[in-house]
Amino acid sequence: MNKTYFMWIAIHCLVWPLAFWGSDLHLSLQLLASFCLFLIILFIIPLFSEKPLIQTVLFSIQALTPLIIFYPVDHQLNQYLLLVQALVIAEAVFRLSLLKSVLVMLVQFAGLLWLLTQTTLSTYQLAWYALFYILVIIGLLYFQFVKRSEIEVKEKNDVLLDEYRRMKRHLVTEEENARQDERMLIGHEIHDSVGHKLTALLMQLEAFRLNADEKDKEKVEKLKELAEQSLEETRRAVKSFKQNEVGGLQGLIRLIRKLEMEKFMKINFSVKHGAFAASLTGEQSFAIYRAVQEALTNIMKHSSTREAHISFEAPGGSIFRFEVVNPAKTNSFFQEGYGLNAMRDRLEKVGGTLEIHHDERQFAIRGSIRLMERRGSV
Repeated sequence: MNKTYFMWIAIHCLVWPLAFWGSDLHLSLQLLASFCLFLIILFIIPLFSEKPLIQTVLFSIQALTPLIIFYPVDHQLNQYLLLVQALVIAEAVFRLSLLKSVLVMLVQFAGLLWLLTQTTLSTYQLAWYALFYILVIIGLLYFQFVKRSEIEVKEKNDVLLDEYRRMKRHLVTEEENARQDERMLIGHEIHDSVGHKLTALLMQLEAFRLNADEKDKEKVEKLKELAEQSLEETRRAVKSFKQNEVGGLQGLIRLIRKLEMEKFMKINFSVKHGAFAASLTGEQSFAIYRAVQEALTNIMKHSSTREAHISFEAPGGSIFRFEVVNPAKTNSFFQEGYGLNAMRDRLEKVGGTLEIHHDERQFAIRGSIRLMERRGSV
């Protein structure tokens, strides 16, 4: 239950003792039945929040029950009756639409007119009660108008926010497409210029080797091997240019950017010295990307908070470590599922390890991968 429900209960607990204190009531079955009916309606009204028509009927009945409870004794009207009635229609206005709340007011007003015929009030008293009731109605209708305006503004803001997110997704997609087109163009230019020239160089070296002296053939062979390695590296570079960026550390940064842009999560991202310069292979980078992606997915699915801290480090350049931590409110039962098992297997295949730590304060996933030694250049 929300705080609003308990707020209405608290106000009723203040108003009703005043109403009973200010009246000379004789305990009867009719009074008890009417008061019990009022309380029953008070407690069950929140259950029909998705059915405003039923709430309208319940509020109308609730507005009439105080008239029975405080039926005039010796033709004297209980001065706190209007306060109880104001509370009833205030809750009706708070929970119902304008048309339905006005309907409840009309039912209540008709009941009050009938009750006034059973009393002997002076003109001054009638004027005072009428002024109080009119001011309450005006205030509640103004509240209804403001509430309706706020709902309309919120709906418009939600529409604008959805459109804003759609446009940001479109811009990100266009940016990715433009970047991919540029990579494809660079790849084609490298293939057409450098690749062809290296191929021509290999052919000329082979022709020169066939006609060279024995003492020069070994040198030419080394030059040919160097040219072949350069051609192979060029082909790998062209191939990587033609592939979409689906993984690796750059892909991970794009994933974090997307989650924050969509307001799905608040992510604190820290990179310590040497992390981006670490000599990770393509398989290792992709394994790290998938591990962090799975960790963030688990946070969105299972955590009550939408906050995470991601850190990368490569101490000494010999090992790469990553950590994904999110706050945990309770130390509930935890069991590794398919996603975490797959994450562990993927890291182990590329020479890495995975550790999972869970307590009442946080849930942490820590992974480490031993880096390959850099080859020296000849």
